[in-house]
Order: sequence, then structure tokens, then C-alpha cells
Amino acid sequence: MISTVILQAAAGGSSMVSTLIPMVLIMVVFYFFMIRPQVKKAKDHKKLVEELKKGDKIVTTAGIHGRIADMNDTTFLIEVEGGTKIRFDKTAVSLEATKAAAPKIDTTKA
Repeated sequence: MISTVILQAAAGGSSMVSTLIPMVLIMVVFYFFMIRPQVKKAKDHKKLVEELKKGDKIVTTAGIHGRIADMNDTTFLIEVEGGTKIRFDKTAVSLEATKAAAPKIDTTKA
């Protein structure tokens, strides 16, 4: 009877390892496909916002295109068509849309 319990305990230990390995692999895959790209995107957005200066053209997350007229620590004053000025938080700058609009804007200047 005791030998049966010991054998079952030994067999149960190996099943725990075989269950743990897929869980660890799932966590590693989750990190490389979900967490790491989000951290990189956040760093890129922060870098873009820090590099912006007065006169740069940007696109907000709401889709508003404009030129930076004034800057504070946390906000931009954006001048849109017709001379209208709107104040936006710096986090409202769209990284992808601003990068996509940048080549178009630069080619029309020249």
C-alpha cells in the first residue's frame, strides 16, 4: 500500500513539470508579442513628443492636422486652418499619423 502511494507521488511530480513548461512558454511568448512591443511604442511616442518644437506639423489622435503655435510642459497650442488655435494635451499627438504625414508635408515644402 505504501509503495503504491510513493509511486503515485513520483508520477505526480513529473506531471507538474510537464504542466509548468507550457505555462512558462506561454508567458515568454506573451512578453515578446504583447508587452515588449507596447513598451517600445510608448518609448517612441515619448521621444517624438519630446522632439517636437514650435512650427512642427502634427496630427492628433482625433485626426486634427495642425502646426504647433505654442508649447507648455504638458500642452500644445495647435494652429489649424483659418488661424484657429486649439489647445491639446501632449499625449494627444498620434505617433503613427504624424510619422505618416511627415514625408507628405516635407515634400510639399520644397
